[in-house]
Amino acid sequence: MEEIKRYFTPQEANRTLPLVKKIVYDILDEGKHVKEFDFTTPEQLQENPEMRERLDRIKSYIEELAEIGCFYKDWNFTIGLVDFPSVIDGRDVLLCWRSDEEYVSYYHDYESGYIGRKRIPEALL
Repeated sequence: MEEIKRYFTPQEANRTLPLVKKIVYDILDEGKHVKEFDFTTPEQLQENPEMRERLDRIKSYIEELAEIGCFYKDWNFTIGLVDFPSVIDGRDVLLCWRSDEEYVSYYHDYESGYIGRKRIPEALL
């Protein structure tokens, strides 16, 4: 489990979205180029200077998200999934945002993950 630096309310998570969106779009763009590279072993990917630079940029973007307090979760670089630690009904949960969503509107517990996403109760938005 990632190190939790802070907990977000849904409003706080939504206030961070302009910056989070920019970072996620940068990750998705770099990830698209990495996925297009034809390699058969991870070493080939690491040995290519352009790919190494792209992977380093992805790593720095993910670290930037971690500094904000949220976590990047889409290792296929397709939907730009980000989790924000939170507490709902006295339980630790993760607010869950996808890059095709306008706002942070869903959450899930740690055990069920993305497949267990539920809408954030209206009273908390």
